[in-house]
Formats: sequence, structure tokens, C-alpha cells
Amino acid sequence: MSEPQPYYVPQQSKWPIIASVGLGMLAIGAATSFHDDPYGPYILVLGIFVIIYIMVGWFSAVITESQGAMYTPQNDRTFRWGMFWFIFSEVMFFVGFFGTLFYARNFSVPWLGGQGSVAKLATHQFLWQDFTAQWPLLKNPDPTKFANPLRDMRPLWLPLVNTFVLATSSVTVTLAHHGLLANKRKVLNLMLLLTIVLGFSFLILQAYEYHGAYTELKLKLSTGIYGTTFFMLTGFHSAHVTIGAIMLSVMLVRCLRGHFTPNYHFAFEATIWYWHFVDVVWLCLFIYVYVLPLR
Repeated sequence: MSEPQPYYVPQQSKWPIIASVGLGMLAIGAATSFHDDPYGPYILVLGIFVIIYIMVGWFSAVITESQGAMYTPQNDRTFRWGMFWFIFSEVMFFVGFFGTLFYARNFSVPWLGGQGSVAKLATHQFLWQDFTAQWPLLKNPDPTKFANPLRDMRPLWLPLVNTFVLATSSVTVTLAHHGLLANKRKVLNLMLLLTIVLGFSFLILQAYEYHGAYTELKLKLSTGIYGTTFFMLTGFHSAHVTIGAIMLSVMLVRCLRGHFTPNYHFAFEATIWYWHFVDVVWLCLFIYVYVLPLR
């Protein structure tokens, strides 16, 4: 009977406590900035730099341990479960945002328009008798508080192009993975580089769309529930695409240094999981945010 392989336990680390401090500064800075506190933006920016510092330092330590052959199969399973629960938490994060959009579109706005029970009709009569429920909400109940946008966001053409870009990036990152499994380093590096280019192209096109929404359509976070839900959903997705593109860039550097083998490459595999998750979220956004409001 063979001896069980020992479980590698990393040394005590400073990174968790620094990460806690950085996250706390982010939360405090964001909250105080929303309330126009003069020190809020400084705390927020400092928190961002602390998070960047711990991400570089912590992941560098993990990479060093990984390259030092310190991890066992049990550690690999631990990493896989950790990544699974991380992505699951992100799924729940977006479920909350999609739920907010669903509630506003199917309940709050119709209630304000007098649809539903007698109580909902009374809400319409006593608050805004001239308000007509519609989605996208382009005519707010009180335009003096929430300015009306000029037009809603359409799925053609820029969002459709972005959908094609992200869908293509899922294909290229899968080809990169197969290239690694087959130990074809040129295919791996080329497909991974193409995925990164597609990811940052998506962000550039998204920024261009935001500029048009703000300047031409007058659609902003301050223009009522439609603008709020649109920018919250697409904006947080863009933040996740940014994180994913950075992760892929780090993986490309590691691939160029020969860090991964066909049998040992979970860091790269976890990044692929995350990228596919980002792509699926965008497909849901494209349908629910851009396409369905046209009905």
C-alpha cells in the first residue's frame, strides 16, 4: 500500500489581510464618494492601488509555488473547487442585476402606470396620472428629477458586432486550449493572442457605444431606471471582460515562458472557464437588454 502524498500547505502570508484592507477601502471610498464626501475619491483610488498591489504580489507567489512543483493533486482539486465557487458567486451577482431589470420592467413600471390590482391603480391615480407604462422607459414619471433619454439602445449594429467578437473569442480560446493539449505551442500562442485582441476590441467598441449613448441619445445613469439598469448591467460586464482580458494576457506571458504543459495547466484552464462565463453573460445581456425591449 503506497504512502499518501502529503498535502502542501503554503506558508503564512500577508496577502489576505492586505486584501481585506484594500476591499474595505474600496467599499468606504465608493460609499463616501456617492455622498459627495471630499475624501471619498482619494480613499477609493487608494483602495484600487492596494488591490492591484495584492493581485500582482499574491498571484506572483502562487505562480512561484506552482512552478516550484509544490502542489499535489489535492491542491489541484482545491483550486478547481475554488474557481468553481468563484464563478458561481459571479453568476449570482449577475442574477441579482438581471432580477432588478426584470422586476422594474414587469412590476414597478406597470404598477406606476396603473396596471394590476386596485392598489396599483390607486398608486397611478395619486402619484402620476399622466404616466404611461412602457419599456424601455423613455418618458419618466417626473422628468424634472430624471431627464428623459432621446431613444433606447438598439441591437444593430454595434451590439451585434460585439456579440460576434465575443463569440469568436470563445472559439479562439478553445483552439488555444486544444493547441496546448496537443503541445502545439505556436497554435497556442497565436490563438491566445487573437483572443486577447478580440477581448480588448470588445471593450473599445463598448466605450464607443457608451460615448454615443451619453452624447447623442442622452442616456445616462441619471435618466431613470432604464439608463441605470442598462449601464449597471453592461458596465459590470465590461469590467469582467477587462479582468478576463488581463488574465488572458498574463496567461500569454506564461505560455511564452513555457510554464504550462499538456498535463499541468489549471491556471490557463481556469482563465478559459472565466472567459466562457463572460461570453455567456453577454449573450444573455444582448437578448434581454437589447433585443427583448423591441417587442
